[in-house]
Amino acid sequence: MNPLGSVHYAHHSLRELLDLMPPAAHPSPMNNPSDQPKTAGLALAALGVVYGDIGTSPLYALRECFHASHGLPVTLPTIVGLLSLIIWALLLVVTVKYLLFVMQADNQGEGGIVALMALGQRHREESAFPLRIGSVIALGLLGASLVYSDGIITPAISVLSAVEGIEVQTTAYQPYTLPIAIAVLLAFFAIQSHGTGRLGGWFGPIMLLWFVTLAVLGITSAVQTPEVFVAFSPHHAVQFLADHPTQGFAVLGSVFLVLTGAEALYADMGHFGKTPIRLGWYGVVLPSLVLQYLGQGALLVRQPDAVTNPFYLLAPGWFLLPLVVLATLATIIASQAMLSGAFSLTNQAIQLGYLPRLHIRYTSASQIGQIYVPSMNVMMLIGTISLVILFGASSNLAAAYGIAVAGTMVTTTLLMSVVARRQWKWSWPAVILVTGLLLIIDLSFFGANALKIPHGGWLPLLLGAGIFLLMTTWHGGRRLIAKHLWSKMPQLTTYLTDVLAQPLTRVPGTAVYLTQFPDLTPPSFVQNVRHNKVLHEQLVFLTTTTARIPTVTGSHHVRIEPLAKGVRRVVVQYGFMETPDITRLLAACRTQGLDVDLDGATFFLSRVNSLATPKPGMALWRERLFIFLSRNSQRASSFFHIPAEQVVEIGVVVEI
Repeated sequence: MNPLGSVHYAHHSLRELLDLMPPAAHPSPMNNPSDQPKTAGLALAALGVVYGDIGTSPLYALRECFHASHGLPVTLPTIVGLLSLIIWALLLVVTVKYLLFVMQADNQGEGGIVALMALGQRHREESAFPLRIGSVIALGLLGASLVYSDGIITPAISVLSAVEGIEVQTTAYQPYTLPIAIAVLLAFFAIQSHGTGRLGGWFGPIMLLWFVTLAVLGITSAVQTPEVFVAFSPHHAVQFLADHPTQGFAVLGSVFLVLTGAEALYADMGHFGKTPIRLGWYGVVLPSLVLQYLGQGALLVRQPDAVTNPFYLLAPGWFLLPLVVLATLATIIASQAMLSGAFSLTNQAIQLGYLPRLHIRYTSASQIGQIYVPSMNVMMLIGTISLVILFGASSNLAAAYGIAVAGTMVTTTLLMSVVARRQWKWSWPAVILVTGLLLIIDLSFFGANALKIPHGGWLPLLLGAGIFLLMTTWHGGRRLIAKHLWSKMPQLTTYLTDVLAQPLTRVPGTAVYLTQFPDLTPPSFVQNVRHNKVLHEQLVFLTTTTARIPTVTGSHHVRIEPLAKGVRRVVVQYGFMETPDITRLLAACRTQGLDVDLDGATFFLSRVNSLATPKPGMALWRERLFIFLSRNSQRASSFFHIPAEQVVEIGVVVEI
C-alpha cells in the first residue's frame, strides 16, 4: 500500500519465484519426539479454529437431504445411499483435494484464496502501475467475495440450528427461538472489539468435547442398526444416484452442506501448519463426523419420523438441554473462525490494494494475527441479523447456504491449476487430469447448489457480486490514478537535478515524502517547491510496496539509495500480511546509515482528489463509487502510523 492507494509490485529472485516447497521439503514436527507435545497442542487448537464450521454441519446436513422438496422416501436404501455420498464427499473433497493436494500450494507457509491468488501471480514482471484485472486476479477476487458471503451466512444458520434444539422437547419455546438466536449473535459481534485471545484458549477443548459428543452419540445409535455401516462402500452412492437421477442431483446440494468449512483447512494453514491440521482431521474430526452421520442414519432407519431433527433426537431426553448449550458454543466458535477469517482477508485485500484503507485494531500485544476491523464487524452484524429475521429458520437458510462455498471451491481448483502449471511446472496432461477430476466434483456440487438460486441461493451470489464490484472498482480507480500520475509527474532524478540547481533556501530538519513510485517525483514535493520555494536539509523519498508473498525479510525489505547530498530514496517492501509502520521503519533504518530525527521530521503526503469524468477507463457510476470509497477510507497518516501533528497533506486533483 501507499498513500496514493496503488500497489507497486516488486521484483523477486528466481529462487523466490520457484520457492514452492513440496511435501518432502517440509520437516514434519512429528519427526522429532520432543516436538510431539507441541504438535498435539497445535492440533487441539486447530480443532477450535479450523474445524468449527465443518464440525457443526451435522446439526442440519442430513436433515436437509430429506427436505420435502427432494421427495425422497426415508427408507434403508435411500439412507444408506445418502450416507455413502456423505462419507465419500468428505474423503474425496477434504482428504484428497485439500489435505493431499491444495495444502501443497503454500505461499511462504500461508494458505487461503488471497495467498493462492498472489502465488499464481508471482511469475509476473514488475509493471509501471498496477496490473489490470487478469483472469487469475479475477478468480481470486471472486473467491474472496464469496468467502465474505459465506462469513455472513455461517453465523446465521449455525446459531439458528443450534438454538432450534429447544423446540425438540416442546413447541412451547418456538416463539423464543428467533429472539434467543438474535441475542446470541448480538453478544457475539459485541465482544469482537475485546479480541479473542483469552477465549481462544478454550476453543480447542470445547470443540474436542463437541467432537467426542458427536462420536459417542453416533456410535451409540449406529451399533443398534449395523446395516448402515455398508455405506462405506461407494457402490451405494453410485446406486443411489442411478436409482434417483433427478432427485439425486438435486440432493447433492444438501450433501454438500457436510463440506462447508473445508476451505478453512487451507486458509488457516499458516497459523497451525500442515501436520497439526492433518492430525486433527484424521485423529478426531473425520471419525467423529462419520460416526455422527452413521448414527443419524441409523436413527432414521428405526424412526423415520425423526427426520425433522435427527441430530437432537439422537440424544436422550436428560441430555437435550446440555447438548443445546454445547451446540450453541460450538456454533459460536465456528462463527468466530469465519469472522476472524474475514478480518484477516480484509487486511490482506487492503495491503494488496483491492479494498480501501479501513481502520484496523490489534487486539493482542503478542499475536499480530489477532485483529479487529470495526467497520467490517458492523457490516457483517447487520447482514447476519438481517438474514436471521428474513429467513426465520435454519431450514429456510439452508437453501441460501452452500453455493458461496461451492463457488469458492471451484475458484480454488482453477487457481490451483495455474499454480501447478506455472510454479510446479506440471505438464499440461497432468494439470488437466488432476484438476479436471477435482473440477468434476466441484462443478457437480456447484450445479446442484445452483438449483437453489430461486429459493434463496441468489442471496450469496448477490452479496458476492456486490463485494466483487467494490474490489474491482477500487482496483480500477487506483490504476487510473496511477496511470495519470505516471504520465504527468517528472522523473525524480531529473527533477531533483533542476531543483538543486536553483538557489532555494534550505531549512533545518527532515522532510519525508511518501510517494507511489520510487522513480517519479511525488506531487507533494512538486507543489511544495513550486509554492513554498524551500527545501529541507535532509530529504527522504519513501515508497512502500506490497509483494505477492506474506512476509518479506532480509535485503529485500529495505533499499536505501543516495541521490544527492542530504537526499535519499528509500524503497520498502512489505508482504501482504504485514502492516506498514513508517516511524518504526525509519527508526530501524539508523543501522543502515539513515538517521532521521523522528520527533522533528515532517511527513509530506499527496492527497489525491479524484474527479469523475466521461473519459475512457471506467463507467461514470463506477468512478463515482470509487470517489465515495476514497473519501471514506482511512487517512494515509493513520494507516502508516504517522503522528498526525507531523503530517502535511498537499492536495492534487486527478481526472479519472
